[in-house]
Parts: sequence; C-alpha cells; structure tokens
Amino acid sequence: MTEFTTPDLFDEHRDSVDVPHSGLSHFGGLQKFYGQAVTVTCPEDNSLAWEILKQPGQGKVLVIDGFASHKYAFIGDIMATNAIDNGWVGVIVNGCCRDIEILREMQLGVMALGTTPRSTVKRGFGDRDRAVTILSATIRPGDWLYADVNGLIVSPAPLL
Repeated sequence: MTEFTTPDLFDEHRDSVDVPHSGLSHFGGLQKFYGQAVTVTCPEDNSLAWEILKQPGQGKVLVIDGFASHKYAFIGDIMATNAIDNGWVGVIVNGCCRDIEILREMQLGVMALGTTPRSTVKRGFGDRDRAVTILSATIRPGDWLYADVNGLIVSPAPLL
C-alpha cells in the first residue's frame, strides 16, 4: 500500500478536500487504507449493504449511511468476511458496528461512530449511490477516501 498520512494529505490539498469532524473510530484490523467510495443508505436496515459487500469491491470503500444511529450495528464479522473475500479495502459507517473483537483481527478497514450488539432489521430498505454526510463531511459516490489513525480525508480526485 502506498505510504501516506492524512495530516500530510490535508496539508498538501487543504483547498480541495473535506474532513469529517472528530468522532469516527477504527474497529478493523487495517487502520490505514484508501479507495474510491461506494455509498449506500441504510435506514435501520443493512440489507443493501449486505448485498453490496457480496459483490466485487476491487479496492473500494463502502460508505454505509446509518443516519448516525447508535441503535443498530450496520456491519459485523460476517459482512466483513464478505467484504474481504470480494476485494473491498474498507467500510465507513455513519452509525455503529459490532463483533469488534473479531473485526480488529481482520484485514479490513472499519470506521464507525461506535458499537452495539444489536443487529438491524432486514426489510430490504435503502438506496445506493447517494451522497452521504458523516460528521459534517459529504461523501459522494466515486470520491476518494483516505483513512489512518488521524482520521479520514474525502477528495473528489485521487491524491496518490
């Protein structure tokens, strides 16, 4: 993986990137990752995210908009396994995750607002390819995301 730090990327591109406010934490085994965003909205239902992670990810990052809910976990170990098996490098959740003792051992970047053991209800709700706002930063499908221990950078163009 190409070497970078998000502070350096920000300093070099401050006029063209966005940075979410503090609040996203790392839960996956990869704490440094980058890729193009694929977005999905998940209103208390991760059915669509589940299906997307079963598809080839080719180095992409799935952004799950759980609308900042702390009620449900939108990803756990089984979905993370699907992501790894299909080439995804990371998942960013505007909401919570679960199975963190297992996620931290997996070679997948996972950032979320928090944790909860409660899974979502599967009803088939959600939309793909919509802009998602996480902690004041808007992520659009196709944006480039760069994550490390310092945080997340969102860019409309590749930076590396």
